Amino acid sequence: MEFFAEDMYRENIMDHFKNPRNHGVVENPDIGFADNNPLCGDEIGITVKLNKDKNEKPTIAEIKFNGKGCAISQASASMLTEQVVGMRLEDVKKMKTDEVIKNLGIPLQPIRVKCAILGFKVLEAGIFLYEGKKVSGK
Repeated sequence: MEFFAEDMYRENIMDHFKNPRNHGVVENPDIGFADNNPLCGDEIGITVKLNKDKNEKPTIAEIKFNGKGCAISQASASMLTEQVVGMRLEDVKKMKTDEVIKNLGIPLQPIRVKCAILGFKVLEAGIFLYEGKKVSGK
């Protein structure tokens, strides 16, 4: 039974890899950042458009990713983009890497964890830079 469940998750990973959700680049983004995993060559760039209602904290209105790499890195980034649309930036910042890995639904070897969290690390860095610019007035 456990084997069947892992097969279903593997199929989901391959579906996100072959048919990525939110793939591309957001026009005139509020947040943009890219990075790579030098160990395996995976690359991911993320762009975000925020809903910045003056009475509310910023939320992710639109997010897209692009890049190249293994099925794990690309599928994880695709799943992440689906998960965070509509979320407040402060809630995204509270997310843990374990949540991102859990989206994949399969156990990962330690070397594959960096592939799985690359998109999340890119998003975190982009948010950090956005908030730094906002504080400094740039």
